[in-house]
Amino acid sequence: MKANETNLLNFLQGTKQFTIPIYQRTYSWTRRECQQLWNDIIRIAQDQSTSAHFVGSVVYIEKGIYQVSSVPQLLVIDGQQRLTTLSLVLSALAKAIDTSNSDFEMTRRKIYNYYLLNNDEDGNLRYKLMLTQGDYQTYVHLIDEKNSPERLSPRLVENYQYFEEQIRRSNLTLDKIYEGIRKLVMIDVSLDRNYDNPQLIFESLNSTGLALSQADLIRNYILMGLDPKDQTQLYQDYWYPMEQSFGHREYTIQFDRFMRDYLTIQNSGTIPNISEVYSVFKSFAYVKTLSGNTVQDIVADIYKFSRYFVNIALLKESDETIRRVLADIRELKVEVANPFLMEVYDDFQNGLLSRGEFISILNLVGSYVFRRAIVGIPTNSLNKTFANLAREIQKDNYFESVQMAFYIKDSYKRFPKDDEFRQQFMEKDVYNFPRRMYMLRKLENHRRKEKAIVEDYTVEHILPQNPNLSITWQNELGVNWKSIQSRYLHTIGNLTLTGYNSELSDKPFLQKRDAIGGFSDSPLRLNRSLAKLPSWNEEQIQQRANALAQLATEIWQMPQVSTEMAQKYSQPSYTQQNFIDVLDGAEYLQQLGMASLFEALRRRILNLDPSIREEIKKKYIAYKTTTNFVDIVPQKNRLRLSLNVTYEEIDDPKGLCTDITNVGRWGNGDVEVKLSSIDELDDVMYLIHQAFEEHSEEVN
Repeated sequence: MKANETNLLNFLQGTKQFTIPIYQRTYSWTRRECQQLWNDIIRIAQDQSTSAHFVGSVVYIEKGIYQVSSVPQLLVIDGQQRLTTLSLVLSALAKAIDTSNSDFEMTRRKIYNYYLLNNDEDGNLRYKLMLTQGDYQTYVHLIDEKNSPERLSPRLVENYQYFEEQIRRSNLTLDKIYEGIRKLVMIDVSLDRNYDNPQLIFESLNSTGLALSQADLIRNYILMGLDPKDQTQLYQDYWYPMEQSFGHREYTIQFDRFMRDYLTIQNSGTIPNISEVYSVFKSFAYVKTLSGNTVQDIVADIYKFSRYFVNIALLKESDETIRRVLADIRELKVEVANPFLMEVYDDFQNGLLSRGEFISILNLVGSYVFRRAIVGIPTNSLNKTFANLAREIQKDNYFESVQMAFYIKDSYKRFPKDDEFRQQFMEKDVYNFPRRMYMLRKLENHRRKEKAIVEDYTVEHILPQNPNLSITWQNELGVNWKSIQSRYLHTIGNLTLTGYNSELSDKPFLQKRDAIGGFSDSPLRLNRSLAKLPSWNEEQIQQRANALAQLATEIWQMPQVSTEMAQKYSQPSYTQQNFIDVLDGAEYLQQLGMASLFEALRRRILNLDPSIREEIKKKYIAYKTTTNFVDIVPQKNRLRLSLNVTYEEIDDPKGLCTDITNVGRWGNGDVEVKLSSIDELDDVMYLIHQAFEEHSEEVN
């Protein structure tokens, strides 16, 4: 490595070409970075006491990667954003000089010949800066003012126009601006590929420019170590089409999230922190190459899953029905489901699922998320639930096992059953529900071919919000009108859609019903029942809420589980021969009362998280994540549980725990609990959950 401080303009002079390798991100400086650079140029131009201003470094490979040509080609590892932006400044200044009516020492021709062009060369070698495929044509167009490409790179155009505008508006002369540029200095860092490791140097750089995303780092890691031919092939065959499928803006926003979801799939449901995606990917890629996978294998797989992600997150699926269901899921803002959806997408593409089954699974995901939102179940466990859901599926019996995986979840992971969902749907304040328009759209358009555009309407309170109800409304509701208004105002029974909100306002019900644009004059299905009613009171609100809640259970359906399916998937493993062969005390689990108690406890423990493993030991049954968190010893009339927590840490409001620190017992941990009745199960599960949480934190 050779590193020297040098004047920027001196650095650019001479016949050379700075080539931006294909694995580098496209030009991405924003107005903020350009404004900072411009302010620095103006400041030092005016400050006679300042002879130089440092603008960072340019790191490039000098030898060993490109063939010898008449123009030395320098492969830029770091500094492309600064080089590109400064080239835009110089070009804008040169053109301003050319169009002015004054004479300047520095001319447009000199700026171009000294700093922007290799004047004696033709074709691509003519330009001192060779940008990546996505930016090159736009850059050439800005420099030469001709041959406008079909797709311009917006950042290049916007920043070039910004500098043109700043030069026009500046109070400084063009000579003075050029003097400011002449004071810019940088660190010239040249590497020799035969001796230096560009990847390690690249990772260690602390750039003053715009920070690289995790996706940028991953792309560079994959392609930087390849020779130019292989770089070009992989980039053109996989990475560039992948970037194009996202689009420039969405690639910047979404690609890190995609890589996190992809790595979640590849690492068996372990979710990496989004800021650590790059380091996790390097470990993943290392293991894959040790297993015989080539770089092309890895990139091809990333490309395949990126197509699923784009279809899910950006709704680019060509099948209209599938795209519509995915749009519903996206409207629910459940991005944590993406790893599961991508895995199911892959299985659908590989023929493990029919199109109808795939659509049904997508609908189940939407129903699961929406029902939980209505019931008010916290969402903080959903990322783990979806990350591990695919590992609960028996792929030789795919759709059935997906339904059962949802159906058997309980506690905070449960799929709310119809009774709970229906009751909460009727009682919930859905007017202030974040997804209320999604909900009303689905209710309105269920089994309707000619879809109503719900966004063209506003939400209408049939019973008005005004706390000072008219005498007509008070008489219609009765003496308890205040409590009725308070209880039902924002519930589904009292809400509908209208395009005449201001006209209907606080009018009595019959006027709302019969007015032009009123309920009886509405094309919406949500208003059909209202058109026939003679009055609006508590009974009518309840009846309408009940009807809409019933409709909701049809739209957001439960998994369809038959009695035979339930029996098939709930066979207790303790009846299997391995329990009898391995476990001392297995005979106690054959007794009718103990069998049902153990199965109830076992099911509750396993449903805490898909990562939990059950292992049968000689003296106890272990349940573990990274290590055992609860062990069960079957006894004649009870189950003795060892919880792997310290006695001082356990929250035991019912006083069920015994301190067995330094006491010899089968199992792991310092806390003992005894379970002899199904009535104690909830209290015991409260204790077990604490042990699980302590050890599950180690996993995450």
